[in-house]
Amino acid sequence: MINPQPATRNQQLNDMNIDIKIFRSAEESASSLADELAGLINKSGKDRHLAIALSGGSTPKLLFQALAERHQDSVDWRKVNLFWVDERCVPPDDSESNYGMTRDALLEKIALPPGNVHRIRGEEDPDSEAVRYSEVIERSVDRKNDLPFFDVVLLGLGDDGHTASIFPGNAYLFEASETCLVAVNPYSGQKRITITGRIINNAAMVIFLVSGKKKAEIVNKIMCGGEKTEYPAEYVKPVDGRTIWYLDEDAASLTGGQDIDC
Repeated sequence: MINPQPATRNQQLNDMNIDIKIFRSAEESASSLADELAGLINKSGKDRHLAIALSGGSTPKLLFQALAERHQDSVDWRKVNLFWVDERCVPPDDSESNYGMTRDALLEKIALPPGNVHRIRGEEDPDSEAVRYSEVIERSVDRKNDLPFFDVVLLGLGDDGHTASIFPGNAYLFEASETCLVAVNPYSGQKRITITGRIINNAAMVIFLVSGKKKAEIVNKIMCGGEKTEYPAEYVKPVDGRTIWYLDEDAASLTGGQDIDC
C-alpha cells in the first residue's frame, strides 16, 4: 500500500469504496449503525431476505443491544437471515459463544423466526462443523461471482489486527477455496470456525465496528498505508462492494479524524 499525500488520501479511500464514520463514543457508533441496518432491512424488497453475517465481541454487543432497544418493533425481522462470521468451539451457553452473546443481547428480544437463525454449532467436531456450516451457507444465500453472497458482513478488529478468526500468519485463509475452515487462536490454542476471506470479500457491504485506543495504531496503519502490515484486516477488500468503518474517537485518534490526514 502506497502512503499517499494527505490531500489525496480521502479520494483514494473513495476510489477504493471505503467510507469512514467517526463518533464520540462506542455507544454512539453502535446506535448509528443500528439505525443504518434497520433502514437497510426496511428498504429491502418485499420478498427479499437480507443475508447478514455477525461477529462477536464487546462492541458488536453494543450494536445488538441498540438494535433490540431502538428497533425491536420498527423492523420486519422476517426479512433477515442471520449467520455468523466465526465462532469459538464452545457450546452455545458458554460465556465465550458468539451465538450465545447475540441470543441474549438481541435474538430473545426481537421477532426473528427461528428458521432465519443459522448458527455455527461450536459444540460439534470442528472439522465436521466447518463442512456442515459451509453447506448451510451455500444453500441459504444468493450467489455472486460463483461464491456465496452476503448483503452485510459485520467485522471486528482484534488488538493484533485479526478479523473474523483470521489471525496474523493465517493470510492463506483469504485465498482458501472453502467457504468455512477451522482456525486456531495462536495465543490460546482454542479452535474456531470461520468463514474465509473470499466469502468476506464477496459481500455487498463489509462493516468494521471498532472502538478503543488499543485499536488506534492498527486503524491508522491500515488507513494510511506505508509499509505493508501483517494485519489480516488489511486483506479485507470487497471485490464489488463497499467497506465502511464505524469508529469511535479513540479508535480514530491517530488518523487525523474524518479527513484522514495521514
